[in-house]
Amino acid sequence: MGEPHKPKINHSLLEDAQAFLLGTALCALGLQFVTHLGLITGQTAGLAVLLTYVSGQSLGLVFLLVNLPFWGLSWFRMGPRFTVKSIIAVAVLSAMTEVLPGAIVIGHLSAPVGAALSGALIGMGLIVLFRHGASLGGIGVLALFLQERLRIQAGWTQLAFDALLFLAAFSVLQWDLVIWSLLGAVVVNLIVAVNHRGDRYIAR
Repeated sequence: MGEPHKPKINHSLLEDAQAFLLGTALCALGLQFVTHLGLITGQTAGLAVLLTYVSGQSLGLVFLLVNLPFWGLSWFRMGPRFTVKSIIAVAVLSAMTEVLPGAIVIGHLSAPVGAALSGALIGMGLIVLFRHGASLGGIGVLALFLQERLRIQAGWTQLAFDALLFLAAFSVLQWDLVIWSLLGAVVVNLIVAVNHRGDRYIAR
């Protein structure tokens, strides 16, 4: 039996490399906006950000750790190709979240604008990775698995996870920061739900 998420047309190594750099760079920049404003985002990255606020640990390290439990599902359900690509993407993003704040210093960014822009950046970054047969792990693995097997759009699965995440965030963040964070997460999921559909374009 073939890998369930193997691209119908293989991308070259160069095509994958540029996609991974572009996708992770967009996501890393979006996360920089998020953390600069003291917001969170959705999915596993949002969980990592929230845990970073609570623990004071490095975002890159926490993001790597929260992804570990999902790699077994990814290997057996999505296949080794998808899993290896996703591990690479997670590692690159983790490195970028450590490096980017030293390269880009934000002077002023309003919460509503920052939330919306971060959502757009992360959403487009995820689409780039999805279309090259990878994800940023975590809930994204589960979302893509459900889309492949049950035709449940990935964006809606992520939205359900985000609802639980944001309920938890009210115990850590001020309510207005959670509301602005929710705006960014809605933007992410709408972009993914509208633009990444099984009847249109899946990793080819």
